[in-house]
Amino acid sequence: MSAENVQLEAIPSPKQEDSFLKGVKDCIPTLLGYLSIGLAAGVVQKTAGLSIAEIALISLILYAGSAQFIAAGMIAVSSSPAAIIITIFIVNLRHILLSAALSPYFRHLSPLRNMLVGSLLTDETFGVAINQALNKQQISEKWMHGLNLTAYLNWFLANVAGAFLAQWISDPDQFGLQFALPAMFIGILVISMIDRNKIKLDLV
Repeated sequence: MSAENVQLEAIPSPKQEDSFLKGVKDCIPTLLGYLSIGLAAGVVQKTAGLSIAEIALISLILYAGSAQFIAAGMIAVSSSPAAIIITIFIVNLRHILLSAALSPYFRHLSPLRNMLVGSLLTDETFGVAINQALNKQQISEKWMHGLNLTAYLNWFLANVAGAFLAQWISDPDQFGLQFALPAMFIGILVISMIDRNKIKLDLV
């Protein structure tokens, strides 16, 4: 076999690069962050008085780390359902901007297929997807589903595991679990600043 043929075989085809499985693989680097934050969220929600079934349900339906931490805190102080819903709505308004940034890559899809892609979009999957768009100038629907569903399943399992662990943690504040989400975003910000290599501009 010639060297030219070996090189051609080593280059993945566009179909392989944009597959569902490739989306799953590209999500793997973010899973540790999802796992740690999900565990913390499960613990905080359990100590706020939610049952394991309620935590499982809220992680599947709401699926938003910041909103779940906020909801747990508000539930713990007996806030009204209306106040919790309005607060979560305001906190999650950023998803309109995230979706708008990715929408040009999915304009060819029907509204229903767009909803399926956008409904599982998170800050972390957006970060992976926007890097994909910058590097390849395209985002595959199958690849996006692989990315989103992997993160979604991992978040659900982490929340449930955290809820089970909560029986040994009576006071999550002593471990700083309430700070887990801000800590993750600070880490993402610092890493992105280092990668950009424009520290002075980013600081300004």
